[in-house]
Amino acid sequence: MVRNIPAPLGDRRATWETGRMPTTSAGVLLHRPGPQGPEVLLAHMGGPFWAKKDAGAWSIPKGEHGPDEEPRAAAAREFTEELGLALPAGPLVELGTVRTSGGKRVTAFALAADLDPDRVVPGTFTMEWPPRSGRTQEFPEVDRAAWFGLDEARAKITKAQLPLLDLLPQLLAGHASG
Repeated sequence: MVRNIPAPLGDRRATWETGRMPTTSAGVLLHRPGPQGPEVLLAHMGGPFWAKKDAGAWSIPKGEHGPDEEPRAAAAREFTEELGLALPAGPLVELGTVRTSGGKRVTAFALAADLDPDRVVPGTFTMEWPPRSGRTQEFPEVDRAAWFGLDEARAKITKAQLPLLDLLPQLLAGHASG
């Protein structure tokens, strides 16, 4: 196991240690003005593991992409796949990249737009359920979406994505002054 990889090698450490590239995802943090400040659209993760969880069980609409796909294109594609709605028009502004505890890198793009969460028609995935039963079932990628003010969103979003909520006001302040 390689322990002290020089900083310039960054994410290649996972390749040397595990023989595979780290997983990368991209997503969109949709935001709009709200009465108390910015509101963000989050999606509650679908499937049996997340069904009875609320705190830490919400995410930006996102998904994995390969090394040959640009994160911006993947974010737009995954938004549509996860929510079943076209990505609203407007510029996708890179917000930042966070790393999950499992090593996945998630690049997020901010987009100022409104969207009716009641129109969400999520994509689905198939998995063996119950575990070791030999039966597969289909589950929604997300089971609902909702708008939250930043304070409430901080209690809902996965721990790894929390820094994205902190970056959004900085991004918005930069756009307001520039």
